[in-house]
Amino acid sequence: MAETAHTRFNLRNFITLVCVTILVGTEVFGVAFAAGWALAGLFELGTTVEYIFMAAFGLVGLWLMKSFVHKALQVEPINERV
Repeated sequence: MAETAHTRFNLRNFITLVCVTILVGTEVFGVAFAAGWALAGLFELGTTVEYIFMAAFGLVGLWLMKSFVHKALQVEPINERV
């Protein structure tokens, strides 16, 4: 018979991952929105372009956060085999 692998939820790693994601996410999105605002203001492109820049940089920030969480889960796994 095949043995089934049991997994255990690691609460300590989960809390660490959530806290680091909040910290890094705040910084990433703050920089993304500030960069959109600053570039549009620097070149006097107007409010509409400012919001477009902020959205574009926000999407880049979202992609960076997805990559960060994926790599963080490899280092701090939430589920461990017992």
